[in-house]
Amino acid sequence: MPLYKTITVSPTTQVYIWKITEDLGTLSRNIALTNHCQNRVDGMKSLLHQRGFMSVRHLLAEAGYTDHDLYYDAWGKPHLHDGKQISITHSFTFSAIIVSDSPVGIDIEMQRDKIIRIAHKFTPFEEYRTLANADAVVRKLTIVWGGKESMYKSYAQEGLSFLKHMYIEDFHFEDAQTTGSVSFNGSSKVYQLHFLEFEGFTCVYAT
Repeated sequence: MPLYKTITVSPTTQVYIWKITEDLGTLSRNIALTNHCQNRVDGMKSLLHQRGFMSVRHLLAEAGYTDHDLYYDAWGKPHLHDGKQISITHSFTFSAIIVSDSPVGIDIEMQRDKIIRIAHKFTPFEEYRTLANADAVVRKLTIVWGGKESMYKSYAQEGLSFLKHMYIEDFHFEDAQTTGSVSFNGSSKVYQLHFLEFEGFTCVYAT
């Protein structure tokens, strides 16, 4: 069953996660897209991306919406016509959305060794170097990246830098949460970050 998990973060905030097991034809069945979104799908060269895009439309249905309830602003940030806040993510065989009354962000990432090579581009924090093994390093860095990506999606301002403008408090894996902050253009905002790991993937959402 592709609906993998639902999480009630609060009475006004829900997370929905989909495991993408279906082919594109199955995912497209009974889904009516806006012209804009149909053009986006048709223009995707990757079948993986097409399947991820369509799986999100099923998650919208789980949350009580259709593609016609969704629109994107000039920066590509998704919004809902009823005023609720939404964030969307997909990575390989998983997709997710978070819907809330307040600003939110969500990210799913596959845990991959290559994140060690690019860590210096998005975090100055050194604690990961003291971890016992490479697997723990990859896991921790993926959470940090996912946390910053989630905050970036929520804050959504041009020029925002993962390295210069975002900070994430250190954490233990068993905590399953931490805090993050954005300081940009003279203002700051603090986020609560929650994370979970499953089947070699990491999901982080910011509220």
